[in-house]
Amino acid sequence: MAPLSSESNNELQRLQLLVRELTTRVYRLERAAGIESASVAAEPEAPPSPPPPTVLPARLTPSAVQQTQPGRGSPFAPTQDTNLESRIGSHWLNRIGIAAVLIGVSYFLKFAFDNNWIGPAGRVTIGLLAGIAVVVWSERFRSRGYTIFSYSLKGVGIGVLYLSLWAAFHVYSLIPSGVAFFAMLIVTAATATLAITQNAQILAVFALTGGFATPALLSTGQNKELQLFSYVVLLDLATLALLAIEPWRRLLWLSYLGTLLLYVGWYSTFYDRTQLRLTLGFATLFFAIFAIAPIIARQPEDATPVAGGTPALRGTSFSGKWTFLLVFINAGVYFLQLYAMYEAVNRNAVAWFALALAAVYIFLGRQMRLRYPDPAAAKTLQLLHLALAIGFITVAIPIRLDAHWITIGWLVEAVVLFWVGDRIHSDFLSAFAIGAVVLAVARLLFIDNFYSTTLIFNARMATHAVAIAALGCRYCCRGLESAGIDCTQPRGSRLLCPTNG
Repeated sequence: MAPLSSESNNELQRLQLLVRELTTRVYRLERAAGIESASVAAEPEAPPSPPPPTVLPARLTPSAVQQTQPGRGSPFAPTQDTNLESRIGSHWLNRIGIAAVLIGVSYFLKFAFDNNWIGPAGRVTIGLLAGIAVVVWSERFRSRGYTIFSYSLKGVGIGVLYLSLWAAFHVYSLIPSGVAFFAMLIVTAATATLAITQNAQILAVFALTGGFATPALLSTGQNKELQLFSYVVLLDLATLALLAIEPWRRLLWLSYLGTLLLYVGWYSTFYDRTQLRLTLGFATLFFAIFAIAPIIARQPEDATPVAGGTPALRGTSFSGKWTFLLVFINAGVYFLQLYAMYEAVNRNAVAWFALALAAVYIFLGRQMRLRYPDPAAAKTLQLLHLALAIGFITVAIPIRLDAHWITIGWLVEAVVLFWVGDRIHSDFLSAFAIGAVVLAVARLLFIDNFYSTTLIFNARMATHAVAIAALGCRYCCRGLESAGIDCTQPRGSRLLCPTNG
């Protein structure tokens, strides 16, 4: 065999160097990943340093080798890129492809509809079949672990079903309103069943949204108060039953907002005084459902605390703070509705309603403390209901009374609150008592305008005397408490500022 030329020898040395470098890199990667080659039992010896080649090609310069060699600390540096590529390929491109297909099919159907290739009945049928197919298809993704994407597809399918039924009734007049309503009710019930069986709160949100959208989608512009509000009451009761099974507290807010929107929409369009009793009955029923909801709703086992150390009532998003807010809003909206309906009819009745609401919230506050599973949250809810009761009493006074009697009523309320607060050692009630005193004194100084025909025994003197007596009793009780005497004991002499024990 002829001897190799110098050029061939150099090429051979370069190939040997390349093989050794690749072998070393592969070995390092396998060792870092915990993979041992089956043909290598022990760590191989370091390859002998090759003789320096005469000419080193540009593609094997040290800088090029350093750039292509992964670091020792992260031998699989491309892993993150690989995961990103996998996510893009299996998730985003898949979703983009689905969206592209849906858009293409939508344009084709639009073109077919515009050219009357498909009649109204065919269009509705296609929509219903497509909605059902998407919901069924979503189960395939859920079984493979793509839960969120599966729920997104279900939302699309459910929306297509509602829109198809709406088009069948409102656009093409293919079915009567009763049939469309019953069909939408079936869609809502099926979605709620999926939510319970799959333990998916988002599906319950879809069901509730579709349920409250049904009256708007099937509206004929006629006044059907009894049918509308009876349906809304059923939805609210169903929500309450669902909350008793699952701790999905955001459904409570969704149900309340849906009820409020439908009620306000009807009231602003159709209400007149001839419907006062029926409207008041439904408004009271709505109020009662959401007033007792905090007691009936199931509490989560892993409630997290919110500011002030009060345990949350539900998760992290709609916690106890939001439940407290809903209690306030429910009470305020109901009372404003009562005032709007009765202010021009019988203003004194509004005051009695306020006092009745105060009694209701005192009762509910007691029930919260007895039945609520979390003692800390139960105490907070009890104080909240007590605050609402005091607020309704304070509002009832100026509605029922006139002139200086309002000031006297607030002063008497302050005395009672001070006494009860001292008896049960509640700074909460004492704070409300101070508020009532501030209201009374401000009205006495800046609003009350007395016109007296007698010098001494007149309304001005009586009002100031009540104010002095109220503040004096409070001052005496504080003095007795500092001396170690309990002025809240049922002894008339101590309550009326005694001078000795």
